[in-house]
Amino acid sequence: MMLDRTLAQVGRNLSDAMRILGDGQRDPEAGEERWRLGRTSIPGPLQGDGQDVAAILHLVHNLIHDEDEGEDKPSQHRMQNVGEQGHMALLGHSLAAYISVLDRERLRKLTTRILSDTTLWLCRLFRYENGSAYFHEDDRDGLVKVCRLVINARYEEYASEGYAVLSSKQPIIYQSASGRPGLGQHLCSQLGLPLSSLCTVPCNTVFGSQHQMDVALLDTLIKEDIEAGKLPLLLIVNAGTPGAGHTDKLARLKDVCDQYSMWLHVEGVNLATLALAQVTSAIMAATRSDSMTLTPGQWLGLPAVTAVTLYRHEDPALSLAAGLTCSQPVARLRALPLWLSLQYLGHNGIVQKIRHATALSQQLLQKLKAMTSIKTSDVLQTEMSFAEALTMVEDELSSPVVLFKFSQETSAASSGGSVEGYCEGEREVQDAFNRWLGEQLVQLVPSSGVDVVELEDEGTCVRFSPLLTAAVLGTQQENVEELAEKLTQLLPVMCSTMGLRQDFREEIHRHSPSLTYIQDLSWPGLGAVRYEPQTEGMDESRRKQQLEKINAELLKKLQDLDADIVFSTGPEFGTEEHCVFVGMVTEDVDVSELVETVAALGRDIEESGRLLENMTEVVRRGILEAEQQLQLANEEKLMEEGMLRQLPLVGSVLNWFSPFQSSIKGRTFNLAAGSLDSTEGTYSTKAQTGRPSLQETPTSSKKLPGQRLFRRSGAGSESFSETSSVGQAEEPTGRGGSTPSGSVHPPAEETAHTAGDEESRESSLQVHTPVEEEVTSEERQPEGQEAEPSGT
Repeated sequence: MMLDRTLAQVGRNLSDAMRILGDGQRDPEAGEERWRLGRTSIPGPLQGDGQDVAAILHLVHNLIHDEDEGEDKPSQHRMQNVGEQGHMALLGHSLAAYISVLDRERLRKLTTRILSDTTLWLCRLFRYENGSAYFHEDDRDGLVKVCRLVINARYEEYASEGYAVLSSKQPIIYQSASGRPGLGQHLCSQLGLPLSSLCTVPCNTVFGSQHQMDVALLDTLIKEDIEAGKLPLLLIVNAGTPGAGHTDKLARLKDVCDQYSMWLHVEGVNLATLALAQVTSAIMAATRSDSMTLTPGQWLGLPAVTAVTLYRHEDPALSLAAGLTCSQPVARLRALPLWLSLQYLGHNGIVQKIRHATALSQQLLQKLKAMTSIKTSDVLQTEMSFAEALTMVEDELSSPVVLFKFSQETSAASSGGSVEGYCEGEREVQDAFNRWLGEQLVQLVPSSGVDVVELEDEGTCVRFSPLLTAAVLGTQQENVEELAEKLTQLLPVMCSTMGLRQDFREEIHRHSPSLTYIQDLSWPGLGAVRYEPQTEGMDESRRKQQLEKINAELLKKLQDLDADIVFSTGPEFGTEEHCVFVGMVTEDVDVSELVETVAALGRDIEESGRLLENMTEVVRRGILEAEQQLQLANEEKLMEEGMLRQLPLVGSVLNWFSPFQSSIKGRTFNLAAGSLDSTEGTYSTKAQTGRPSLQETPTSSKKLPGQRLFRRSGAGSESFSETSSVGQAEEPTGRGGSTPSGSVHPPAEETAHTAGDEESRESSLQVHTPVEEEVTSEERQPEGQEAEPSGT
């Protein structure tokens, strides 16, 4: 009864803990000081009186879920979907700690039952007959123990002589070039072997998949090592490579290992399909291997569940010496979470989860086959035989890993753009576009679990591996449908952008030397452009400062336009500076109008800046001239009115009896010309003459109501897809209100002069007012009053 109450209490504590961690509600009784200390990342002092369980769990919740306050935007984390089977795995960890305090005999019986049950279930589930199991936290640790087992078996005196016996015949471990990165180096480090004991076998270069080990070349390497006095020890093959998910020719490789008495070890995500009723011959050959490593925690969505290495060996003493079996009962409790989870799911539940993941892969693969601009794993080669082609098709259709990429070859011609001469850097550009595609899909459909991978032959690709993500993220068929839909929306934008890149480059060259095309192959967009100001006579530092200032202002003006194109500063860690990067565009974009607008705005900014630089000198000379004019006006006024009218009392009397009409007129300061003009025309016509109205500014094109900028007149506004305005993943950009078309599309020459005149008029309205009022106020002074000096 005591055991039952304790187990029930463990279950209740786990439920309470999961509820608190899930709710995240703050305990009202918790002190403000403790809450504040819990939110800081700086370690605080240990509480003297201790804290209750609820307060500690709230602290754990804060550390898990609270985000840094200094971040500009919340980071998107893929949180694991912990279902009921996940709770059973967590309960297994709690029970393992409790079971470890039992008496030794009862603990031995219980752990033996747990270990034997789990081993039997896994061997039957994955068709591995007469196998033993080793449970380990690090998924590489099982292979390390297997290598030690093989060394003990092949070197009879290894147990007594140690590594000295290896000098007679150096052991060689073979692995595929497409295997896990760093796996071979980890083995040599853990086993104390030199790196020369590791042999990396290249993949096929002529026949078959480019991710499969070359069997003929492996046989040649083994013969060379034997002739050199070395001992072929172990071969590591893949049933689903980490990058592309391809499976090696396991049947042929097993025959090679039998021929040279080598140990065959298999690993990979495709081993999960052994639990299904229908298994391909390529994967079924893995059951003949000497050992295999499984990761059921990832496949079934079980948190903190160990990996399992199944192996076959008849000598238990060697297994004990290699560390594959342990005499300590507590170490066997690592299988307890998996033991509970397998019982909770049952055979049907496990098979259903794996079948669901493979069905998601097939669903997406069928969707991708219908997309002309998408290229799936390139496994078919024209030189391979018919039998090999059938094997590759079977491997592609059965693999739960779907690899796809945007293909420029099938999409460039449909966009209408020029692709001649665009062979230079085509691979880098496609990689940049596929990297952008993967990042957009991750943001738009986070529950799909897609990621971006870099492969040596295919370049940058997007990978969908539901066996590793579906159980964790809860991916369903509707998520795959959404993924295909978003992909369909993004492809037209990518196709049109890829086709218009060369047109954009040629248009910029036509506006040389004012515009310069920036070659950045890592930018997923239309391209980059830099405005080059006229810097004759400037030193290098001044020229760079002017270049940075103009292009920064140009970027700001382009971002304020009412357009569906993203303008940014480029990649976060890019090498190009002081230029404008243009993002993805649709096929109805008028590239010539876009480049013309960039050039016009750049000239406008350059001339405005030059005007502001000269304004100080112009204003200073204008003020000096205004003072001289005012001095002359005062002297003329004195000569016209006479001395008597300047006397305060006498002047007022004379002005009352005989009013005097002065002939002196006001002056206005023209900031653009830097001169003083008469105000006679202004007061006679009640308006400033000789200046065009703002509404008379010529425009390059007339836009229809509701039509966006940079759109060809033949293309309707409805043709623009909502996803074409998706910003770059590195730097999303917001836009302000719309801008009148007259100020957006001016001709090249008229725009600069018009903009300069408008600013001149605004400045002249502000500068001439004090001068005019001072002059005219003297005209309105009563006769006999003395005019103040012009310097006051």
